[in-house]
Amino acid sequence: MGQEYFINDQNLENKVRQLLPSQGGAGAGFDLSASTQIIPIIDLTESAEGSNVREDLQRALSFDSATVFSVQDATSTVITNTGYWRIFGTNSLRVDSTADRSIQHIINNGSTDKVIMNFYLENSSSDPSTITNSFDYTIFLEAGHSFKVTAPALSLSAGVVRQIATIDNLLVNP
Repeated sequence: MGQEYFINDQNLENKVRQLLPSQGGAGAGFDLSASTQIIPIIDLTESAEGSNVREDLQRALSFDSATVFSVQDATSTVITNTGYWRIFGTNSLRVDSTADRSIQHIINNGSTDKVIMNFYLENSSSDPSTITNSFDYTIFLEAGHSFKVTAPALSLSAGVVRQIATIDNLLVNP
């Protein structure tokens, strides 16, 4: 049988009252206690949040959850739905002496573009070659917002998008 100790710390008591208002306490010194007895703790957070999938597995791709995009010599709207989205893939730009080139990933609020990723290369007098880079990031789209990709001639932005949570913070299982 373990021994029980009372904790009399105003900061800890205030925090318990803030986080657990129903545990307001009967008086100072009686809100918190410690024990030498080992009591197992079961974390039900994921189930309470509506998901039984670990966070690292929550970001997994499946046949139904992955949407592929490929943009070349165009501007394309890739996502128009609200929520949290994982976006990853590769950009490829061909470098030559004709013009500067830039692949842009853009969040649009319905009237204004905001470039969130810009893969830019200046023209070169050297022999033509292709330069690539990879990307992997998460965005949040509000109502009326969209995600667009612009890729000029001799360039390609290709990847996958997957919604990981709704606008209301509910996780979307793969």
